[in-house]
Amino acid sequence: MAITSSAKKALRASKKKRVFNIRHRDAITSVVKDIKKHAAQGNKKEAMKLLSLAYAEIDKAAKTDFIKPNAAARRKSRLSALIKMCSR
Repeated sequence: MAITSSAKKALRASKKKRVFNIRHRDAITSVVKDIKKHAAQGNKKEAMKLLSLAYAEIDKAAKTDFIKPNAAARRKSRLSALIKMCSR
């Protein structure tokens, strides 16, 4: 357990950050899972509708340093490539 006041404050801050990080992680994973499901079924239109939502969630996560900017770009690129390939 934290003893000093600065350690206690750091513990409070990390608990608050944890809530936001879990929220970002869950939002990204759920949208990506839906996109992959639609892409596997060949529903390109449904996947395209979800792509903008996925971009928004990934950009929010990158803005708050949950993921790094290049990792966000890589995820967005791979999602768009997945949707592009599902029509073939």
